[in-house]
Amino acid sequence: MEDIVIVGAGIAGLATSLGLHRLGVRSVVLEAADRLRASGFALGIWANGWRALDAIGHFVKNTTELVGSVDFFLILIVVTSVDSGVQNAELHFRDLHTQDDLEYRCVNRGVLLETLENELPRGTSMYSSKVVHIQCEGRVKSLHLSDGTVLRTKVLIGCDGVNSVVSKFLGFSKPAYAGRTEVRGFVCFKDGHGFAPKFMQFFGEGVRFGVIPCDGCNVYWFLTFTPSSQEKEMVKDPTKVKQLVLSKFGKASDKISRVFEETELENMACAQIRFRYPWEMLWGNISKGNVCVLGDALHPMTRGVAQGGCSALEDNVVLARLLVGALRRSDGDNEHHAVSEVLENMARERRWRCFDLISSLYIVGFMQQSDGVLLQFLRDKFMTGVVLKRATFDCGDLALEV
Repeated sequence: MEDIVIVGAGIAGLATSLGLHRLGVRSVVLEAADRLRASGFALGIWANGWRALDAIGHFVKNTTELVGSVDFFLILIVVTSVDSGVQNAELHFRDLHTQDDLEYRCVNRGVLLETLENELPRGTSMYSSKVVHIQCEGRVKSLHLSDGTVLRTKVLIGCDGVNSVVSKFLGFSKPAYAGRTEVRGFVCFKDGHGFAPKFMQFFGEGVRFGVIPCDGCNVYWFLTFTPSSQEKEMVKDPTKVKQLVLSKFGKASDKISRVFEETELENMACAQIRFRYPWEMLWGNISKGNVCVLGDALHPMTRGVAQGGCSALEDNVVLARLLVGALRRSDGDNEHHAVSEVLENMARERRWRCFDLISSLYIVGFMQQSDGVLLQFLRDKFMTGVVLKRATFDCGDLALEV
């Protein structure tokens, strides 16, 4: 029997556990894999994400291994045409209200996960613990694991990603396919990559890709496209993925093409882009009784403005603050009611934020891969404003209401 069980040891799950731990509440994190998973290679973090990380521990941003260099951050985006190789726009990341530089960093996902886990008490994460069935037993939930183990918990938090078992239990439908495929990669240039600290994006011919330096040596890249029937077969074969990627970058410079060419196959990943329809945020069960979902289990998003991880970090701060406050104010007799009420409050607080992000990202993603003259103009001139407005969000800190 556990008081709080979190399903999924990704960024959302570990950050939620750490937020609770900072407030003196223990939780158990169940992970289906046999070790910490660092899929995705890198994570873009805007100001709103750093605020959330700072809320659960100021150690994070000052960890050299995480940010590479404290002084290395991106403050502008360069937009270039795939067709012509000509730069279309150079847009600075600035707070739309204060006009101050709006910091954006690309960090190593694996290092971030390790950093979060190392701050938790030993034994918090239980690996090879795949949840296959959830059962109601009065006021508790029984979690049936693939190895036959059964855990019972008073509070269940689903942070188990796009294919979430907990989301399914709450009645959410399977995330929809956006019609696009994404290939991501990570490459280290031991002698330095020579790129300026700029977010380099390329558009055209139905393709969008980006090259993002993380520090002086490491570079993260992504490429999204709408696959033909032949390409759908190619992406199933890891050896053909690189061939496919190299055929997509058009008239990009030799320096950019070198990033793709020198990426090893084991440092590439390919997946369909899936998202939850925004209206599901309005009437879906984000929480039900003593169960809720966060992160990609709640709001899988299309790519475009690097808010998937940031919004998951926001989720954990809001939940930890509300949940621990409710637990401290309740006694044994009304604890279940207090938990249910606070999870409803959390859902209410996050519902419109998630709706706004998913809707905005879907529109931005459509504009980013469109070739029409009008859409190109709107993309280059106004897209960054949409991105920056959402990056200044403040989820608050962990201070409890008295």
